[in-house]
Amino acid sequence: MNSHTTAVAVSGGIDSLYAAWLLKNAGHKVIGIHFITGYEHKGQPKGDTSPSPWLTLHSESCRVAIPTMNHVAEQLDIPIHIIDIRNRFEAEVVSHFEKAYRDGLTPNPCLLCNPTVKFGYLLDVAESLGARDLATGHYVRTRIDEADGLHLVKGEDPFKDQSYFLAMVPPERLAKAVFPLGGLRKEEIKKEAAQKGLTSFAKGESQDICFIQDGDYKAFLLSRPGFVMEPGPIVTEDGTEVGRHLGLHGFTVGQRRGINCPGPYPYYVLALEPEANRLVVGRKEALLSDACTVTRLNWIRPPAGTSFDAVCKIRYSHKGSPCRIELDPTGENATVTFDAPQSAVTPGQGAAFYTGDEVLGGGWISR
Repeated sequence: MNSHTTAVAVSGGIDSLYAAWLLKNAGHKVIGIHFITGYEHKGQPKGDTSPSPWLTLHSESCRVAIPTMNHVAEQLDIPIHIIDIRNRFEAEVVSHFEKAYRDGLTPNPCLLCNPTVKFGYLLDVAESLGARDLATGHYVRTRIDEADGLHLVKGEDPFKDQSYFLAMVPPERLAKAVFPLGGLRKEEIKKEAAQKGLTSFAKGESQDICFIQDGDYKAFLLSRPGFVMEPGPIVTEDGTEVGRHLGLHGFTVGQRRGINCPGPYPYYVLALEPEANRLVVGRKEALLSDACTVTRLNWIRPPAGTSFDAVCKIRYSHKGSPCRIELDPTGENATVTFDAPQSAVTPGQGAAFYTGDEVLGGGWISR
C-alpha cells in the first residue's frame, strides 16, 4: 500500500478513468480533480444533478459536471474535486489561440495548455489538496535517474504517443507527474476497461482542440467578440495578385483546398502576411524549407553545448527529421537546419526535439 496521495486529472473519458483505476488497484490513495473550462455544455450528458457524497464542488457553477463526475466516482469509489477555471482557461489558452490567428499563425492550444493549466495550475491544486504527484491519461513514459534526473520517453503505443504535446512542460513539473498508460496500448486499455466494467460518458476519442466541440475552428473564431473576417489579396511569390481571400484565419501553410483562384498550376499556401493581410501562394515545391527558427525553448534534457544533432518533429503527425540545432547566445532561441528539406514548416506550431525515443525539449516555430 502506498501511503502518499496521488491526484488524477479526470475528464470522464476512458483514458483518465483507466489511469485512476490502475493507480487505485495498485494501492495508491487516489483523489480526482475535474476542471470546468466553460466549454463542456455541448458534450455534457444529462442526468442526476445531485452530487454524490464523493464529489466536492468548489463553486455553484461546477454543478454542470455532476452527471459525468457522479458516473466516474461511482465506478472508482474515489473523491473528486470539481473546480471552475473558466477565467484562467480563457486567459491562458483560448485568448492566446485567438490572438495567434489574428497574427497569421497556426496555433496548437495543447502545447499552451499543458505547461500552464494541466501541469501548471492543476498540479498546484493537486498539491494544495495534499497530493504528492499528479497522474494523467497521457500516453508517455518518464523515469528519474539519480545520476542525471528526469527522462521523458515516447509512449509504448506508437499510434497514441503524446510526447510531442509535453515538450513545452518544464522538467520540474514533469518530475511530479505520473503516466500510468505510458507502457500500454490503446486497444489493450479498451479491452481491459470493458472487462472491468469501466464505462465512459465520452462519445469518442478526445480531439486536440477540446474547447471546439465540432472541430469548426473558423466558426469558433467568428463567434468571438470583435473577431471579423478581413478580405485581402492572394498573391504569388513575386507579388502578382491572383485572387482575393475572405480572411487569413481560414488558411494555414501547406493548405491547398479553399484557395479558390485559378492558376496555371495548383496553388498551395506558402505564407500568411498579417501586416498586409496578404495570402502568399505558389507551387508545392516552394513549401520546402531547409531550416527554421524556434523560440522560447524549454529543455527537459539540457543540451551539453550550443550546437548538436537531434530529430525534430514540426507537428504532431510529423515523423521527425534529423537536424542540426544551433543555439543563439541567449540560449532562448535556436536555428534548426534539417538534413533534408521539410514541407510546410508552419509558424505558430511547436517543434519537439528527440534523440531516439527520448524528448530533449521543444519550442515555438517562428517566421
